[in-house]
Amino acid sequence: FDVLQELASLWEKMRCYNVGKQARSELVSEALRKMNGKFVEIAGSHVAARVLQVILIWCFTIYQTCVKYCTQEERDAVFEALRPHLLALSRKKYAVHLVKKLLDHASKKQLEWFISSLHGHVTSLLRHSVGSAVIDYVFHLANGSQKQILLMEMYSTELQLFKDLTLTNSGRLVDIISKLGLQKSSVLQHMMSVIQSLLEKGIVDHSIIHKALMEFFTIADKSSAADVIQQLLPLLVRESASAEESPHFSAPEMQKKRKIKNKNVKEPLLVRMIHTRDGLKICILSVKHASAKERKKVIKGIKGHVRKLSLDQLGSLLLVCVLSVVDDTKLVTKIVIREMQTMLKELVLDKNGRRTVLQLLHPQCSRYFAPEDLACLSLSAEETEDPMEVGLEQCQNGEAPMTDNENSEVGRKSVQLDTVGKKDSFRRRCELMVESGLAEGLFETCTDNVGELLRSNFGKEVVYEVFFFCHFLLSCCINFINILILDMDVSYFVYVVNPLAVGGSDGILQSFADRMDALHKAIASLAALPNTNESQEEHVLENFHSSRLIRKLILDCPGFAATLWEMALDGKCDVWAQGHSCKVLLAFLESSVSEVKDLAKPELQPLMDRGVLKAPENRLVEKGV
Repeated sequence: FDVLQELASLWEKMRCYNVGKQARSELVSEALRKMNGKFVEIAGSHVAARVLQVILIWCFTIYQTCVKYCTQEERDAVFEALRPHLLALSRKKYAVHLVKKLLDHASKKQLEWFISSLHGHVTSLLRHSVGSAVIDYVFHLANGSQKQILLMEMYSTELQLFKDLTLTNSGRLVDIISKLGLQKSSVLQHMMSVIQSLLEKGIVDHSIIHKALMEFFTIADKSSAADVIQQLLPLLVRESASAEESPHFSAPEMQKKRKIKNKNVKEPLLVRMIHTRDGLKICILSVKHASAKERKKVIKGIKGHVRKLSLDQLGSLLLVCVLSVVDDTKLVTKIVIREMQTMLKELVLDKNGRRTVLQLLHPQCSRYFAPEDLACLSLSAEETEDPMEVGLEQCQNGEAPMTDNENSEVGRKSVQLDTVGKKDSFRRRCELMVESGLAEGLFETCTDNVGELLRSNFGKEVVYEVFFFCHFLLSCCINFINILILDMDVSYFVYVVNPLAVGGSDGILQSFADRMDALHKAIASLAALPNTNESQEEHVLENFHSSRLIRKLILDCPGFAATLWEMALDGKCDVWAQGHSCKVLLAFLESSVSEVKDLAKPELQPLMDRGVLKAPENRLVEKGV
């Protein structure tokens, strides 16, 4: 007890900011001398274990800065002293922090030894509430082949007993079964027992478990896959304290505040699982397979976490899934859309946040979603070989051995479950965008912040899709009129009929008439401003991002082209004939609509003839017609 008191006193001194390097070095050395030969007993103590962690982190920091207050040999001596007891310490509530810190600063050889020592103990430690954190921590530190060794113990009893079998280079479970000649039924039964024991204890928010679950789905039959997902669903919406971060003792006061905050933060498992792509896939599959009643619980579970999910690379995909499959649009509007409306500007300017808005404007567009993202979102019954079969689709990486990259691509193996909503997707989008008031707020955000959005690499894409969401709604109405009433060419109506005056067959577009016209004029007004050196912001016609968006809008939206020409460019084209702005002028001549060409040609053609306005070599512009 006296030693622990002395160590606690030394800890309080060495962790202070105002302690000099030499003084801290002496405190570190003194603490190590007092703990010599007593590392095992001290590691099991809450207070003393923290002291030892501080010493290790300071040794590491000092070593990194070449001020060797504590040598690598001293740190290795601690590891060697605790080596025979690391597995036992991994199960202790306070000693587990020390084990993590040792692993964090372990050499490659030490880490390899520790992973080897885990053989036969992986599944038992995963079922332990404390030991599971150590396995997951090692899983993050391990390389591809080491991760495979840890995973394979969860696949079969034979792989637990015979260490040599885990050295195979096959990465996917189906390949391992084929190469080692394992019985699929035996593997399935063993994995089912391991997974069920983890689900019963609620230990499912670790990366290694996510990976094992996805491998399980590649070989699972319909009933086994359905059973696992049914057990997962109640856990996904159950709140629990977010996991405490790994201690970082270079700023102890901030660490104390962070720990207090973590204890007060409650997050459902659904939110915590999306830190890995495999976890995201499991959440998406669970949401898609859930019944209407269970989906309501999922939506209610993410209440208050919409902002965090929206701005996260993987979390935004979960929200995209919710917006795409949940039929209860009133509940989605109440919980998800309302929170999105309070942060629309932040969403449209953020790389990840914009994707929830873009999904409603232009669903699953490859311009905004990477192939691996689309693979996750496409986990649906539509891709099964037998559309009547119920099963679960699996995205898996076909490489072997397993790589460290979490962003695995879609695989070939799949089993399917019923994952689609009953409501028509167009109707769902209209209810979430138009009837919820999100479209109205989006127009207001785009109009009020048009300059910032145009100059933004991400915001300009939202502005473009806002234009053509209305045109998409219009085209549906025009097709209906064309087929049932007039039997005329739709392209004629797209240009001649004012899309903002039509209002759609049920008046759905009438509320957007003034908004769209205001957005047209807001962009044209910015373009009409003189280009002066005194301006702090680059002119929209000269800015790289905004000039390309305006050019695209001219090509795709004749109404906007007419407004822009009338308000900003008529009689001023010679000023904008150079730089990025010349691409805007050339867009009028490249337009497929003859009226747009005729509008600008009298002024632009002379500039072309004099060589003032030059078309890029890879772009052809008509001159004679």
